[in-house]
Amino acid sequence: MHSPKTVRVSLSLAILLSGAAAITRAQSLVMSLPRPSQRAVAIERIGLTDITVTYHRPLVGGRKVWGSIVPYGQVWRAGANENTTIEFTDPVTVEGQPLAKGIYGLHMIPTAEAWTVIFSKAATSWGSFSYDQKEDALRVTVKPQPSDLHEALAYDFDDVNADSALVTLRWEKLAVPFRVAVGKETAFENIRQQLRNSAQYSWMGWDDAAGYCVSAKTNLDEGLRWADRSIQMEERFENLMTKAGLLLALNRGPEAATARSRALELGNALQIYSYSRQLQNEKKKQEAIEGYRIVAKRFPEHWIGHVAKARVYAAEGDFEKALKEIEAAKAAGVPEPTKPSLEVLERRIANKEDVNG
Repeated sequence: MHSPKTVRVSLSLAILLSGAAAITRAQSLVMSLPRPSQRAVAIERIGLTDITVTYHRPLVGGRKVWGSIVPYGQVWRAGANENTTIEFTDPVTVEGQPLAKGIYGLHMIPTAEAWTVIFSKAATSWGSFSYDQKEDALRVTVKPQPSDLHEALAYDFDDVNADSALVTLRWEKLAVPFRVAVGKETAFENIRQQLRNSAQYSWMGWDDAAGYCVSAKTNLDEGLRWADRSIQMEERFENLMTKAGLLLALNRGPEAATARSRALELGNALQIYSYSRQLQNEKKKQEAIEGYRIVAKRFPEHWIGHVAKARVYAAEGDFEKALKEIEAAKAAGVPEPTKPSLEVLERRIANKEDVNG
């Protein structure tokens, strides 16, 4: 076996024989030393899928980049030093083309008008010197765009939304974006796998999964099954309200009303009051006031019960009694973080404003 010193000498001789500058020191084979092109990592999550680009950042350094140090028409490592790599934790599409989960060597072929972006199954090479097209997993063609000056090469995530983002290489005055998208079903498969782990033993896990179906407005029937599983484990205000939301989205209004009524029976003062505030924000004034009445009746001595009564009195136009309830709420022990918002409510009631509008 050759010693590191022998290897270094052999490498230096190879450099000299190839005509490279003799004053350039070969990179150490045994030490980790600072490099002119620093290592960087860019990470973004789309849905539940993580995208990680690992690369090295060459500097422009006053050089002509495109068509010169990065020649047109040749495979380029899309960075410096070792392979630039891109990892997807789930299957994705790139520019509409499917690509399996995994780590890929990221290479590019630039031209003045269009770039080929290459995802290679070989991800552990040094640069593109050993690149082999037979190892391609995918190639896509994209258009370069003008950009502000970037002295150091960078990868950014742009136009990020719920199911896609642009992965953009920027260097010198050029940007090269390609779109990565994740299907909604991918996120749901991830959720299903989580429900096979420790999350399955808690009502919260099933409720969280069902709640996502409500917010995403998809997989509603599956979400309803998850909500029922949560309720079977422990019937609570939270999972009953989740079930009500799913039933409403499924156009099963009477069943939704039943679930909601049961939730209100189980809810505590803060839960019911918060739900009533949500209704108010949704411009459902009368429903919100009915919620405040429930809080006022069931929790008359709780500070939030007094605030609820203040809102009910204000709705009836009795601002004097409403102000007395605000004072009673203060005496009942309003939490310190809530005092500023209570003061705002008090001023509005004193001004005889519609605080439930």
